[in-house]
Amino acid sequence: MLINTMTRLFPLWAVIFSGLAYSFPDGFDHLGYLIAPGLSLIMLFMGLTLSVSDFAQIKNRLPALSAGVLLQFGIMPFAGLFIAQLLNLPVELTVGMILAGSVAGGTASNVLCYLAKGDVALSISMTATSTLIGAFATPLLISLLAHQYIEVDPLAMMWGLAKIVIFPVALGVLINHFCHRIVQKLNPIFPLCSMATIILVIAVVVASNAQDLPAIGLITILAVALHNGTGLSLGYLSAHVLGFDRKTCKTVAIEVGMQNSGLAAVLATQFFTPEAALPATFFSIWHNITGSALATWWARNDSVTQICEQET
Repeated sequence: MLINTMTRLFPLWAVIFSGLAYSFPDGFDHLGYLIAPGLSLIMLFMGLTLSVSDFAQIKNRLPALSAGVLLQFGIMPFAGLFIAQLLNLPVELTVGMILAGSVAGGTASNVLCYLAKGDVALSISMTATSTLIGAFATPLLISLLAHQYIEVDPLAMMWGLAKIVIFPVALGVLINHFCHRIVQKLNPIFPLCSMATIILVIAVVVASNAQDLPAIGLITILAVALHNGTGLSLGYLSAHVLGFDRKTCKTVAIEVGMQNSGLAAVLATQFFTPEAALPATFFSIWHNITGSALATWWARNDSVTQICEQET
């Protein structure tokens, strides 16, 4: 119970540690070397929550799954570029917006999908699929959309993603398959460990950009809010136009609107600049706030609808 409460308060912890990192940057700036190993650990935890049967379900949900993944990589990267150009963001922030939009769905989407009374099995399948596809799609999208702003080495990025994402996720799935009982007992602590690692990433990025935040902080928050809102709304509307039911539409919206922003921040610091990691950093906080609020509203709205239907 305590672990679940601490995990759900992620936005609060993120804001607190962002404030500390901004006020005392020297206390966090030197911890940058922990970011990449930390994200690999998050991906390992993600793999530990997946099973072979989760991947077997993919063929049973192929239409919805395919639509969701295509919308994920078809909406967010281009929306990030469009919003950056609309707001006339500096080059580094524009690259960061493209990067935040080009990564796979966020690891918290499965929990929010459950809270929203969406299709949790579909959400898990979409997260797993987009994570694996993203190892190839993310570098290609960044190369396509950001090459005019900065030099991109897609092959180097693919290898980096394989080390950070593919190998740890695959290892986690194998461990879960062969040591399932042990993993089941440890399952409750995985979200807390993931949250702590993402908070570390946020704090290090904020500390690295502490001097520039007064000038670029507000415009970056605005860009991220527009980006997240675009993903949530277009994800839902697109799924609705394609003829999927409300439960699937909610699931697709959450998957499209929530990004693996921790991964985007790591890639930004490794391949570009600390400033390019700012959009992903703010996205980590913002999408958890909007995602939680939307999931709660959807759940309450559906409950009221069900009560009204029963009374009539």
